[in-house]
Amino acid sequence: MGPSSPYEVFDVTKFGASPNAHSDNTHAFEKTWEAACNYQGRSKFYVPGGKFLVGAIQFKGPCRTESTMEVEITGELIAPTSIKVFPSNKWISFSQLNDIFLYGSTNLEGGGEVEAWKQESCKKSKCDKLITSLILANVSNAIIKNISLSNSKGFHLGLHFSKNVTVYNVSISSPWDSPNTDGIHVHSSSFVNITNSTIGVGDDCVSISTGSLDVLVSGTRCGPGHGFSIGSLGKQKNEEEVRRIKFQNCTINGADNGVRIKTWPTSPPSQASDITFEDILMINVSNPIFIDQEYCPSNSCNTTSASMVRLSNIEFKNIRGTYRSDFGVNLRCSSLVACENVTLIDVNLNGTSTLKEKWQQEKFSTKGRLNGLAVFNSTFN
Repeated sequence: MGPSSPYEVFDVTKFGASPNAHSDNTHAFEKTWEAACNYQGRSKFYVPGGKFLVGAIQFKGPCRTESTMEVEITGELIAPTSIKVFPSNKWISFSQLNDIFLYGSTNLEGGGEVEAWKQESCKKSKCDKLITSLILANVSNAIIKNISLSNSKGFHLGLHFSKNVTVYNVSISSPWDSPNTDGIHVHSSSFVNITNSTIGVGDDCVSISTGSLDVLVSGTRCGPGHGFSIGSLGKQKNEEEVRRIKFQNCTINGADNGVRIKTWPTSPPSQASDITFEDILMINVSNPIFIDQEYCPSNSCNTTSASMVRLSNIEFKNIRGTYRSDFGVNLRCSSLVACENVTLIDVNLNGTSTLKEKWQQEKFSTKGRLNGLAVFNSTFN
């Protein structure tokens, strides 16, 4: 799947869009998409250079095109600064589509610093209104390549209920203290490949949520941010399982966490299994390896019971580098449902504390129930 020729090009400026950064181009974009999506041949939705102000917009299928629906965005897309003008929790969404190729030198500028991050609720634990910059929902066979996203009002890129999605060479950036600005969030999606991307945000660089299967994250750099995360899991009833997730050949630099699995206390039963973190370089991170089954970001959770999320077949392999936290490895498992078959192979982590502080570090900590913990050829200094 990729660019094909010949095709009919549907240019947003031909439908009234103006690249002056001030005019609202939402209607022009909608008309362009309608024409491109209904074209019975090969078509391309095209945004040329310039700065285009665009409000909340949904690019919805199914389309009548006879091959891959191409979306080439060269110019910068700018979101309205006010959160009040967004009727839902998304800015740009692609939905109910099969076979789509989204690419270009664009940047999707969310403008979260103007108003969204200043919500009073953001100071507690979670902003009341989170607006994801780009969402793929109910999409299959998609490629997102060479685009950038910055300063989202919430998550930057969301993959929801989608299948066979490749994210390649995507750059995502927002300040380290921007609230709830996950880089890429995967929910109820399968066969997802995120590769060769750079993410620096104020929350998880990549978060894998419930119902996600067969996800590979490789060659990706994280920092600043909260690292690479599975979860959080166990907040809702009847959550679908998470399985066959792999993070490989990645670098985490200066993040608040490294690789992490997080589940809520007093959670309904669910499970996550066959999770691998391999060939990860840590550079001055906190909590480089962290299983947290007492996850409670607001410190006001119901802790009357332990987490009922069952974690099994988890491997940490060839993880190396430096850390600045009390623990190099912290396995905080549930006291009710044991972590099963946790393996550490070739894990070599060095604390950056002073010699006196190092004596007070525990370096490797476990809590709760563990059935089957194996550590091979590893050092924790």
